[in-house]
Amino acid sequence: MILYILILILFFVGLYGVLVKKNLIKVIIGIVIMSHSINLLLILLGYRKGGIAPILTEGISLQEFVEKGVDPLPQALVLTSIVVDLAMVAFLAALAIRLYEKYGTFDTDEIRRLKE
Repeated sequence: MILYILILILFFVGLYGVLVKKNLIKVIIGIVIMSHSINLLLILLGYRKGGIAPILTEGISLQEFVEKGVDPLPQALVLTSIVVDLAMVAFLAALAIRLYEKYGTFDTDEIRRLKE
């Protein structure tokens, strides 16, 4: 139960960074922290204490596999999520760099003021 609470705290730390911070780089870091907390939650949901790998071998019966086998779906979802998160962070970083080149600042309030 404590792990779920820690993941929730980590998510709210990222959410705080997204909602409160004015610097674009800090907002991007907040988004990354939020996505990592979701990945941790998915891995934790697929975890089974004393579980075995989801691979059928000769020494393991089908009944034992059903009872103790770890669900591989959350692991596959997290691998996909990591790739999508990497592309998203690369896009956001490129966008932040272009905004910095145009306006000379990462401050969102200053960018809004200069845009008008």
